[in-house]
Amino acid sequence: MSYWMVDVLVYGLYGLKWLALGVAWILLVLGIDDLFIDITYWSRRAKRRLGVYRRMSRADETRLYEKDEQPLAVMVPAWQETGVIGEMAALLATTMDYENYQIFVGTYPNDPQTQAEVDAVCQQYGNVHKVVCARPGPTSKADCLNNVINAIQAFEEAAAIQFAGVVLHDAEDVISPMELRLFNYLLPSKDLIQVPVYPFPTRLCNFTAGHYIDEFSEYHGKDVVVREALVGQVPSAGVGTCFSHRSITILLREGDGIAFDTWSLTEDYDIGYRLSNAGLNCVFVRYSVRNPELSPFRETRRGISSQASSVICVREHFPVTLRAVVRQKARWITGIVFQGTQNLGWSRHWALNYFLWRDRRGLIAYPVGLLANVLFLVLLTLWLVSRYRPDAWHFAPILEGAVLQWLLMLNGILLANRLFHRFYFVAIYYGFIQGLLALPRMMWSNVINFLANVRAFKIFLTQGGDRRLPWDKTTHEFPVLEQARRQPIGAVLVQMGAISTAELDAVLEEPRRHRLGRELLARGLINSTQLAQALAQQAQMQWATLDPFKLARSAIDALPRTLALRYSVLPIAKERDTLVIASESAISRIALGAMGRQLKCPVVCRIVPQGRVTIGLRFWYIDRNTLNGESRDVLDYLRHSTDEAEREAVYRHQILLGDLIQELGLISATVFGQALIDFRPTEQSLGDYLIDRGLISHELLAHALKTQRAEQQAALRAVREHHS
Repeated sequence: MSYWMVDVLVYGLYGLKWLALGVAWILLVLGIDDLFIDITYWSRRAKRRLGVYRRMSRADETRLYEKDEQPLAVMVPAWQETGVIGEMAALLATTMDYENYQIFVGTYPNDPQTQAEVDAVCQQYGNVHKVVCARPGPTSKADCLNNVINAIQAFEEAAAIQFAGVVLHDAEDVISPMELRLFNYLLPSKDLIQVPVYPFPTRLCNFTAGHYIDEFSEYHGKDVVVREALVGQVPSAGVGTCFSHRSITILLREGDGIAFDTWSLTEDYDIGYRLSNAGLNCVFVRYSVRNPELSPFRETRRGISSQASSVICVREHFPVTLRAVVRQKARWITGIVFQGTQNLGWSRHWALNYFLWRDRRGLIAYPVGLLANVLFLVLLTLWLVSRYRPDAWHFAPILEGAVLQWLLMLNGILLANRLFHRFYFVAIYYGFIQGLLALPRMMWSNVINFLANVRAFKIFLTQGGDRRLPWDKTTHEFPVLEQARRQPIGAVLVQMGAISTAELDAVLEEPRRHRLGRELLARGLINSTQLAQALAQQAQMQWATLDPFKLARSAIDALPRTLALRYSVLPIAKERDTLVIASESAISRIALGAMGRQLKCPVVCRIVPQGRVTIGLRFWYIDRNTLNGESRDVLDYLRHSTDEAEREAVYRHQILLGDLIQELGLISATVFGQALIDFRPTEQSLGDYLIDRGLISHELLAHALKTQRAEQQAALRAVREHHS
């Protein structure tokens, strides 16, 4: 080797020694920073275990049922989310242990695929609403959310309600069945409520996706817990966040009618800071349930903690490719580090500034972490060469010197502490294997975060400091649920052969007094059995025949009057532990779940022909003396008549007041569904309740009652004409 090359190598190794010294000092500072959080966490945990948990038992789901359901709104921004939003709504409807909520999905005018999917979801789930943003996308997530907030306020005015809380979620989120009930329990005393986020694990060998598991487990298992305890400020994760009505009002007032900062890439993080500065109560909640059925998405591997794994949380898939991961994390870094420093600055409170420093220290920590990895590999290579190549050049050891030796020893202890905590918080939720894999994944996460830092710095510089940064979203995936598209009732009847295409087109081209199904029934083109079969097929439910006068008393006793009249259903039978109910139209899975929780047994629904439930409710659940004369005459006739053709002619004219009000266009189906949640039929009539809520006037109610009475009179005329 030439002497000049030896000189270069010597000076290089000398520079490497000083680089190692500098990196060691920085790592020591960062390690002590983390150690402070660790000590605080364990001290707080020990204090609670020796104090509050000795005096009282740990709270579980039973406490969450003590409070009546308040109306909640769920916001879901959706830009190019085809194949995702439908599955999310289906999963919510089938698993959410809550009824009083509405979902508002923000879409864009230039995203017809997502709009079409949301339209299909809205047809199937009455509590899902499509919101179309004013400007073409992609604008920013915050801009989309502001449009959704406007739609929520419009719904509040139309339904004469006030949402107790507004919940923020992404389209790919898998939500705990008890999440809304937890928010309901804490509202309105808490203004920002954040629950943990736990990514779904991927293949064990995929370190790129796996590093999300490590970071979220420790961050939401320890760091945010300490942050809330010390300064009362909680950064929103952008999902699983609930804002109280008061906090939304304050954000709108501060922003001159705009709640979310439209120029921020991390508007959720900004809001946590703004609400804390406004003196509002922000909390991070790790709340566990005991019933395994209420935490169906928990991990079940060996080594997990039963308490940690059953925590109410958000589960979701994160990107799996390096490119997608770097893009997503660069957006986070740009919003939190660069935009956060530029737009939010620093607080007047030193304790909060400490945590702002921790949010922004990644600008230093990630490059230093990568340098430490590189230095480790270089030193390992030099050691291997000197050990296995005796004839190689020998140089003075780089790690010589008392200061560096002490730094290395202290950093080694701090590294062992970091490895322990990373293993512990991953293992208690994901199990021992994932906990062990978290250790080598730490090195790879340093590489990912460094690359994301570089991209974030580039993005911020290329924008010239402009706050107007694009919505650099990532592609989402969701656990696939089988869900067929809902067909129009006319198309179903044509497929069944009940009517021809020509007959359907003729009816559609003419003015109609009723909904299509009832219009076809009134014109004699179909019978009520065919309509029931079509409605059942459309809703993917079963249908059944029903004589409302021949129900078992035991079945009637199984369904309280309040539920029967609120949901307009009749109990048919009790099959083992399941109650079978009848309805003239499709009952949402949300309502079925609500009934099942109140009855403490599963509930299934069968669709029955027109008028049967209406008559059955009047016969079994309504005082005969409160009915008008026509209704009593119809009941008497149907009860004693044996002519099925005549009975069919009478049944087709029977319609419940709530259905008629919707058919007349006095109240939309979504507003009516929301109103029914608080309806107490044992305390007042439906008409009076709707008037008290301000949803209809006395004049409109009188018009609806007159129309309903006219239907009864038409049924009686048909009977008299038949006999004459």
